[in-house]
Amino acid sequence: MIVKEEFLSKLRRYFSLNLYEVKIWAALLSRGVSTAGELSDIADVPRSRSYDVLETLEKKGFVVMKLGKPIKYLAVPPNEVLERVKKNVTEDAKDQIKRLEELKATEVLNELNSLHSQGVELVEPSDLSGSLRGRHNLYNHLELMIRNAENTVTLMTTSQGFVRKIEGLKPAFEKVKKRGVKVRIAAPITKECMAAVKDISSVAEVRHTDQRARFCIIDGKELIFMVLNDSDVHPTYDVGVWVNTPFFAKALEELFETAWKSMKPVR
Repeated sequence: MIVKEEFLSKLRRYFSLNLYEVKIWAALLSRGVSTAGELSDIADVPRSRSYDVLETLEKKGFVVMKLGKPIKYLAVPPNEVLERVKKNVTEDAKDQIKRLEELKATEVLNELNSLHSQGVELVEPSDLSGSLRGRHNLYNHLELMIRNAENTVTLMTTSQGFVRKIEGLKPAFEKVKKRGVKVRIAAPITKECMAAVKDISSVAEVRHTDQRARFCIIDGKELIFMVLNDSDVHPTYDVGVWVNTPFFAKALEELFETAWKSMKPVR
């Protein structure tokens, strides 16, 4: 059986299978029905492993075992496999969410918070910093910072970044706004941004700036700044630096305050 490695890699990624599983499954799909020994030879998988692999694939709903001698295996149509995988993923996610919700009512979470509080007290101020790679990680940390804001959220971004942040972070902005947190956003506002401006106008004050920068300051105490131009870098290679330092954060916020006064309000 000749199957490109790229194709096998896609199957592993989409269906969460290991290498032996995708090889056996692809081999069975090419035959329709076959024995474990035949599939072992076709897929170049050790015969001692092929039985375990087929048993796992059967439990996951990829194959059906036909009783008889020798035992043969029948390939389930890929469309049906896809639906089964989707169902299993959904059920697993619901179970995981349920367990995590139940965790809130246990002492485990209190103990974890206690450990974290004790640990933070031992951390040197210079250690309260870190680098974040990938826009997904950046936005996750940015959302965490915003949710923990008590007084102010000061954000400066690009035109594209403005639209992305409104789409992804609006619920976080709305929550802190209800607590009385002041949210300000500065960005180069273009026609493409106006829908996002309208969407966030009740939650944050938005002003136009011709300057290009990417940072967020929370309560004048901690900040995260991105070191690359988002239009020049792939999202997976975007890089940000997070620092928890009131000295630097407050100084940068004061500079922003001066620039904010000269920016044009957007309505």
